[in-house]
Amino acid sequence: MTRTVPATPDSRALENTAPSTLPAQAVFPQRKDAPARARAHVRDLLADEDAPLAEQRIDDVCLVVSELVTNAYLHGTTRGDSLRVVVLSAESFVRVEVHDPVRRRPRVLDPSAESEGGRGLRIVAGLAARWGVEERPFGKAVWAEVAR
Repeated sequence: MTRTVPATPDSRALENTAPSTLPAQAVFPQRKDAPARARAHVRDLLADEDAPLAEQRIDDVCLVVSELVTNAYLHGTTRGDSLRVVVLSAESFVRVEVHDPVRRRPRVLDPSAESEGGRGLRIVAGLAARWGVEERPFGKAVWAEVAR
C-alpha cells in the first residue's frame, strides 16, 4: 500500500507538468553528514534556477530534503550503501525524491512530547502539497512535492 498525503502518489502526475529544468540527481554515501550535504546541494540547485523560488520556499524544500535524507540514512541504508536525491523543478512545484535500497516503507509516527525523534514525516506532510512512497527495483523512493 502506498502512503500519501493528501493525494495518491503517481509518477504520471508529472506527465502534464512541463519541467522548467531537467531532473538533477546526486548520490550521497551513507554517512552522518548526508542530510547536510544533500541540503546544500539542493539549495545550490534551486538558487541557480532561471525562475528561482522565494527564500522561504527554498528553506521549505531544504527542510523536506533534510527529513527525507535523514530517514533514508537511519532506516533505509546500511554501512556501505548510498542514497540518491533527485530534484525536479516544475512550473508549479519542486519535487524531491530520495531513493534508498531498503523496501521497508516509512510510517508517520505519533511521538510523545518527550520523544527526540519521529516527527520527520509529519514535517514533510506539513510542508509538501503531496508526498508518497514508490517501490523501485532495488528499494524505494520517498518523494514530496512542495508548491512554488
